[in-house]
Amino acid sequence: MRMTNRKPVSVGKVLIEEFMAPLDLSQSELANAMGVPRRLINELCRNRRSVTVQTALILAHIFGNTADFWLNLQKRVDLWEAKNSPELKKRLSKIKPLLKAA
Repeated sequence: MRMTNRKPVSVGKVLIEEFMAPLDLSQSELANAMGVPRRLINELCRNRRSVTVQTALILAHIFGNTADFWLNLQKRVDLWEAKNSPELKKRLSKIKPLLKAA
């Protein structure tokens, strides 16, 4: 996966702009369709919750795409945030690799 300097689009933004808005779905309507609490949808939309495997499977079923689509969105954001974390950068700078790539 190629990483850029720009933060990837969040799951919440994709969910709202590419799925909910075109279908004129409210958070409550989506939550009811998915059989989950509205709070879960609200937290996904506000990027306060990560997509789990179970949620990805439900979203895929609702919208006719794949769980991988949702998980890959989440993974890109998670990797970007980790790679841009000052704490992790500092920690990684102190670690010596055990094996060198061939």
